[in-house]
Amino acid sequence: MKKILVVDDEKDIVELLSYNLKKEGFAVIGASDGESALRQVKNHRPDLMILDLMLPGMNGLDVCRQLRRHPQTAGLPIIMLTAKGEEMDKIIGLEIGADDYMTKPFSVKELIARVRSLLRRLGELQKPSDQKEFAHGGLKINYASCSVSVNGRVVNLSPTELKLLFFLSRNPGRVYSRNQIIDHVWGDETFITDRAVDVHIRRLRSQIEKDVENPQYILTVRGFGYKFADIQ
Repeated sequence: MKKILVVDDEKDIVELLSYNLKKEGFAVIGASDGESALRQVKNHRPDLMILDLMLPGMNGLDVCRQLRRHPQTAGLPIIMLTAKGEEMDKIIGLEIGADDYMTKPFSVKELIARVRSLLRRLGELQKPSDQKEFAHGGLKINYASCSVSVNGRVVNLSPTELKLLFFLSRNPGRVYSRNQIIDHVWGDETFITDRAVDVHIRRLRSQIEKDVENPQYILTVRGFGYKFADIQ
């Protein structure tokens, strides 16, 4: 049974999500602030976190930063909730390492669909593959163990960043539009936008590229999309 941590200072939202997630077969843990959320992660090792942006004390962005900073929690899938509708808040959340976001008020049915989708993507990363390893210009990927390093430095990526890197590196030199990337990485989930793809690519580059303005691995193809560098 997958374990979901719901972090929100609004008790009604925690209860609403807990009830519906349990009905869908998930185990649920609740937390009302950032500090207790970090303790729950340490004590219960959830499979996914639903994290409110506006929390008393340590806010959701700081919680996300801390989790992404540590190897043991860097791969925890995070869906961020925010009462703010501004595009910038969503972008900041994705740039810090959230895998997805939803704006309050939200559809519980859609949120559960996103939970399942994110867990499914994580499961796909762990499936056996004929290609076990990949190396190019200092970047090394072990597809079996989901580990990545650059010039010997271990890089901790979120599930979405890993899925993006795995997909592009398995198809070096081939150019993909944003819509094609959405189809291959997220599937038929229409709530993913072109802008979100760009933010995830930027976040991935910040983790693996020496110079994000002049990337050597994930390249932009003007007017079309992205590709992994050509392998000679």
